[in-house]
Amino acid sequence: MKRMTIRSITVSAMFMAAGLVLPFFTGQIPQIGNMLLPMHIPVLLCGLICGWQYGLIVGFLLPLVRNMIFGMPMLFPTGICMAFELATYGFASGWLYEHSKWKCILALYRSLIAAMLAGRVVWAFVRVVLLGVAGVEFTFTIFLMESFVNAIPGIILQLIFIPAFMVALNRTGMAHFHMMKNGYHQKKEKA
Repeated sequence: MKRMTIRSITVSAMFMAAGLVLPFFTGQIPQIGNMLLPMHIPVLLCGLICGWQYGLIVGFLLPLVRNMIFGMPMLFPTGICMAFELATYGFASGWLYEHSKWKCILALYRSLIAAMLAGRVVWAFVRVVLLGVAGVEFTFTIFLMESFVNAIPGIILQLIFIPAFMVALNRTGMAHFHMMKNGYHQKKEKA
């Protein structure tokens, strides 16, 4: 148990570092850099690999720490909204995948899609509250544009890269796809 906790903390720190650095690489592509959602991938992976508790913590802290170190994203309202959004991604992806009957690609996609939708709903709720306090209007059209239309490149990237990464980890033995039998986890038999 203690070894798993140390491993999870270490891997979570690695995902935190990746989330701090990735926006520098995608920022080099001005047309779609922000649309690639570079901080989302490490948080989703953290939730899937380390568990929902670590995904939630890394997701919440990542935009806030990045703001303190680099000044981006702006804290109000973007950074605060992102903190709740990414915390939801980390929590939902990890919790749903952990509680899936089977740990397979289908369960992975279900967890990812549900986490993405939940995160966007939480982001919109926090955004409405913060902008309402500031007296700025936030319409349903703005929500759709910022949450889905502008995010299409990032959503596609997440739906391709994350399952491919998890399959690669499964092949190396660092993460395992498996089924539940009689209430106990069983590794999936290789053909």
